[in-house]
Amino acid sequence: MSETLTLSAEARDRAGKGASRAIRREGRVPAVIYGNKEEPQGIHVAERELMKLLNTGHFMNSVVMINGMRTLPKDVQFHPVTDRPLHVDFLRIGEHSTVHVNVPVRFENEEASPGLKRGGVLNIVRHELELVCDAASIPDEIVIDLKGYDVGDSVHVSAVTLPEGSKSAIEDRDFTIATIVAPSGLKSAEGDNETAAAAEGESEEG
Repeated sequence: MSETLTLSAEARDRAGKGASRAIRREGRVPAVIYGNKEEPQGIHVAERELMKLLNTGHFMNSVVMINGMRTLPKDVQFHPVTDRPLHVDFLRIGEHSTVHVNVPVRFENEEASPGLKRGGVLNIVRHELELVCDAASIPDEIVIDLKGYDVGDSVHVSAVTLPEGSKSAIEDRDFTIATIVAPSGLKSAEGDNETAAAAEGESEEG
């Protein structure tokens, strides 16, 4: 399960672009905490602290305690050139709130996939799965076993064992997470064989 992260914050007295720029010049990042039927609260956090949490790789699917308040990060805006964080949105949640989170996917047992052993390529359609789960039991990742998958096979969400208490946020279709596709060399070789077979068939008819 994802660890709980901690971030200290100070109240933001003024809103607007000018105030936000002034905050950023001080090495701080404007943010807002909203939801749970309470008024939105403007805050700012230390950019260095925020970057440390962003670099964990699981910031967006971790509970973040801000001054003792339980929150879930919902959006981070970055500068298009420098990639520095410009603004963060946090959602207030209860200890056992039901939350929507995007959890990264990790594939294992690639050596046990006949398709990959033959030179096939794993084409990942979704690098994350949107799950609905308890805020106290957010998974770090979803592990998918590739054992037995051959060229042309697809991994659908129905074949994935989700952690107890988690379910897919998309329930109206059995969507594809990844496929095993033939490498271009194998494709061209198969194409050449088909062309040759067709030519032979034509010559026999003639």
